[in-house]
Amino acid sequence: MIITMDLQRNKTAVLENAFGVGYEKRENEIWSAQFSLPLNDPKNDKVKLLQYVEIEDDETDEYIGLFRVLPKRTRKNENQNTVTYECQHVLGGLIGSTLFKYHQMSNYTTRAVIEWLLEQQHTKHWKLGTVEFTRYFHYSWENENLLSALFSVPRPFDEHYRWTWDTKTYPWTLNLVKTETEPTARIAEGHNLKGLEIEENPMSLWNRVYPLGAGEGVNQLDIRDVNNGVPYVENLSSIQKHGLYELTWPDQRFTDAFSLKATAERMLELWSEPIINLEISAADLSVKTGVEMDRLKEGKVVRLLLDDYPTVDLTILSEKRPDIKADPSEAMLELGNLKRDLGDSAADVERKQQINELYSNGATNIMTYSYQDNADSDVPAVIPFYLDSDVVNINTCELTFRTKSFRAYSQSTKGGGAIVESTSSGGETTRSTTSGGSVSRSTSAGGGSTQTSSSGGGTSTSTASGGGTSRSTAGGGSISTSSSTNTAYGHDVITSMAEGGADRAHYHTIYGDHTAHAHSVSVSSHTHGFETPNHTHGFSTPNHTHSVDVPSHAHDFTVPAHSHDVTIPAHTHSITLPDHTHDVEHKITELTTLPRNIEIKVDGNIVPHSALSANRLDIVQYMQKDNNGKITRGNHTVEIKPDGLARIEADLILRVFIRSQLGGNY
Repeated sequence: MIITMDLQRNKTAVLENAFGVGYEKRENEIWSAQFSLPLNDPKNDKVKLLQYVEIEDDETDEYIGLFRVLPKRTRKNENQNTVTYECQHVLGGLIGSTLFKYHQMSNYTTRAVIEWLLEQQHTKHWKLGTVEFTRYFHYSWENENLLSALFSVPRPFDEHYRWTWDTKTYPWTLNLVKTETEPTARIAEGHNLKGLEIEENPMSLWNRVYPLGAGEGVNQLDIRDVNNGVPYVENLSSIQKHGLYELTWPDQRFTDAFSLKATAERMLELWSEPIINLEISAADLSVKTGVEMDRLKEGKVVRLLLDDYPTVDLTILSEKRPDIKADPSEAMLELGNLKRDLGDSAADVERKQQINELYSNGATNIMTYSYQDNADSDVPAVIPFYLDSDVVNINTCELTFRTKSFRAYSQSTKGGGAIVESTSSGGETTRSTTSGGSVSRSTSAGGGSTQTSSSGGGTSTSTASGGGTSRSTAGGGSISTSSSTNTAYGHDVITSMAEGGADRAHYHTIYGDHTAHAHSVSVSSHTHGFETPNHTHGFSTPNHTHSVDVPSHAHDFTVPAHSHDVTIPAHTHSITLPDHTHDVEHKITELTTLPRNIEIKVDGNIVPHSALSANRLDIVQYMQKDNNGKITRGNHTVEIKPDGLARIEADLILRVFIRSQLGGNY
């Protein structure tokens, strides 16, 4: 039974007169169907292009699927007056949605990737159901339709997979499941086998594959970075059995080496042995027997039992029913090895070619960084440069530089006054050099008479003194004899000065004529006591001058050996600078000397080059790398440090392969 529907999935008609109803189901591809109506059937108007038809098998009550009407072919001649409709499964509607420009997903689960893709539908016809795989691959799509993107998700898997779907309920459900590995059906000679054709094609034998991805020339992606430096995968047992057969397999859609390698290994399983194609015509006896082992459906594993052929388990890759009304049991089957290519059908190859026409492979670019400035042993010349994340490969990185004379520029500069204080000193004691001493004579003087200034004289009275009793110092007694003469003289005897008072003389006078004689006087030890009344002293100094005669003379003096100690205390010095300017000559000045050598560092790594110049010095090996040995994206630096004053003129040139996937078109 065939039922027509509009775009809202409302039933519009049942096509009772449909005939030639057939379909073809191919694993992991878009199914197709066809039917015809008489030209004069009024329900032809209900069958509209791009609208839906639902097909069921009346004999088995099997739901075949939901299809869209695509080509409509009308035949009118003496033998036929029919309209034939060709249909495509509604899964094909995803071709109408495109991933415009570039899109990338890295390290997401398989489910997350498929869900994201289904979110890109303009109308959410499909939802995700069962996903039996969890993988983390790098995916990128550019100007690709949504169906091709979905079909590419499991292609790198290392095990077989199968897309299934349910269109009985809406939104329709899409599933990604593992394939059957155990036989659930049989084809046996003398039971349900009608015809068999086996084709063995050694021309499809390839046991060493060189996979290539996006890019061109030296920038084309290969698998060496993820395959121990080896650019190919191979099957050694096949090489020993059949000899070496090499194939270069390019697919520009791959931008990740891990995914490229995984897919190549998967393809090698199929290609390392001659492909055997079996086309079988068999009867689906389940229509009559009701036994499940007799049901022949796409995706099932069948055991092939032939009299003169080894028993083998194969998968039904394609199920074609020419006319389910005329003979519901007739089935044309294509069987394939369990190790089969699950996505490289003819239709998929055609889609690859269409995609490759739009795919952005990228281009090689030259990046140049120039530098000119002074440098010395403390301040090196630093050349920073940046590698963006969309740089796929760095092909070359070369440094060219020259060392020139240091260059100075001068001009007057106005300075404001200031008080500047020097660094404080802690002070110290300093001893001068020791001298040995000597005897010296001054210059001799001629002498002369010198008169002091005249004085006017005057009368003065000393300060009044209070009187008192004083005792002279006790004196010891003695006997003295005076000289004798014939003339009498008065003899004066003067006692010692009274103690505690003023001097006072005591005189003894003797008169008379006497012959020459001498007197012996004995004075015993004694003291004199006397009283001094309160008194003052008056004296008069007349006007006078003093004359002093200085004879010619010289002075001798001796300088002994000695040294001088000097102590300097802690101190500072303050200096005041007034506002001022410096007038200098305006010109460029260059030194006449050059440094002896230079030191080069790239990302901190020393380059073994000390000459004052270089031409296209390769510095790739000194650039910072990641854990996989690839040059890191982001900031990098080149440092050139001379051992003296110099001027550095440098050019850094990189050749890089860039895939333009960011930004707009400005």
